[in-house]
Amino acid sequence: MKKLILISLFFPFAAKAQFKIVNNATINLIELREGDWPITLQRVTRDSDTTFILLFRNQRITDDVVMTTFRFRNMRQLKYLQEGLTALKNGANGDMAKYQDYSIKRVDVKKEGTWYVLNCNEEAVTNFQQHEADKLIEAIVKL
Repeated sequence: MKKLILISLFFPFAAKAQFKIVNNATINLIELREGDWPITLQRVTRDSDTTFILLFRNQRITDDVVMTTFRFRNMRQLKYLQEGLTALKNGANGDMAKYQDYSIKRVDVKKEGTWYVLNCNEEAVTNFQQHEADKLIEAIVKL
C-alpha cells in the first residue's frame, strides 16, 4: 500500500505542468576553416524561430582573438549571400556584392587564386579562398 502514498508525496501537483518544453538548438552546418582564423556556418533554432550565423575571427583585430557572430535573420538572407558568392565567382577582380549590412569583394591574388573579403558594417572583416566559398555555396544550396 506504500506505492500510492509515495506517488502523492513526489508529485503533489501532478495535474498542473510546472515546465515548458523549448526547442533550442545550435548546429554547425559547415566548418570552412579551423585553426587561428576559423569560419563556421551555424543554424540556431529558438522556439519556432530559425536564424543562421556566420561565426569567424575578426581579422581587423590582429593582436587579440575577437570572434564575430554575423547573423542572417532567415533563409532568404542566407540565400542572398549564396547568390552574391555565385555571381562573384563568375566575375572579375575587384567586383563587389553590396548588401545592407555587409559586402563581399572579390580579390584575385597571383599564385594564390581568388579570395573574398567579407566586410560587416566596417566593424568586422574576414577573408576566405575560392574553395571555401564553393563549400559555403554548396552548404547553403542544400538547405
